[in-house]
Amino acid sequence: MTTRSALAVPALLLTMTVAAGLTACSSSNSEQLPPKPGASGDSYQQVIDAAPVAAAADIPAGSLMAKIRARGTLNVGGTDAAALFALKDPVSGKVTGFDAGLADMLAKYIIGRPSTNRVQVDVTTREVLLQNGTVDSVIATYTITQARAQKVGFAGPYYSSGDAILVKSTDHSITTAADLNGKSVCTETSSTAANDIKQFAPKATVVLFQTNAECQQAVEQGRTDAYVLDQALLLGDAARDKNVKVVGQPFTDEPYGIGVPLSSPDMKAFVNNWLKLIESDGEWAKLWKATIGTALSGDAPTPPAIGSAAGS
Repeated sequence: MTTRSALAVPALLLTMTVAAGLTACSSSNSEQLPPKPGASGDSYQQVIDAAPVAAAADIPAGSLMAKIRARGTLNVGGTDAAALFALKDPVSGKVTGFDAGLADMLAKYIIGRPSTNRVQVDVTTREVLLQNGTVDSVIATYTITQARAQKVGFAGPYYSSGDAILVKSTDHSITTAADLNGKSVCTETSSTAANDIKQFAPKATVVLFQTNAECQQAVEQGRTDAYVLDQALLLGDAARDKNVKVVGQPFTDEPYGIGVPLSSPDMKAFVNNWLKLIESDGEWAKLWKATIGTALSGDAPTPPAIGSAAGS
């Protein structure tokens, strides 16, 4: 995520954008539609219900997968505030979206039912929680980088997004990364977007906040001129708040991976095989359509090749 905390939308997402979520995401050229945050209820649940279950022979004794199956719950790091990827319904309490759906499907593949224990993570805690065993995986628009791959394992990538720009709905002065020069631009602490801003707009002033909500609020209140993060995630913000909008096209490539403990290479291989399965049988595309696809027109993009990102 990079925060890519989690797609991965032009508005996705998560290219994702839905980023969220996504241009080097193949969806970056999709026509933007009036965004609808969250997931399409019936079709979303149908995807989860139809998700495959691993054969017992695919889960070796003593493996992390065997421990998860015996426990009966997948401990997964994620968020509940990323529209299109993982958004909590305030009434039902259910978290839905592309990343949340993948977590449910992975749990079902291992355990036989979509039983997850969701642990809130942000860009400062993802590696730590994988390293200390609090979570078995992190599915949270988690951008694969070689530096992060020294600390955790990455299955995937499962989605490709790219940095985009969010501004006030009334702003017409910013449409490209170059327009950020001389502007105040916020992003999330520890996000890869901070370095991207410095690279593509070296004269911009970078302001860091801990959360997506703080960054969005800073733009709305005029404390910063723009917010840069994965397109998929920004599209989710714009879907929920008409006071902001996403402008231009993504200007970086952000491959999203599923974080697993570095000490469990068997888990990484297992998750990669599962991703290949749901991509080949069409379940990945159906999940995209029920989540990110509610904000984008056209068919689901082709997923990035497993192992294609440096660090995966």
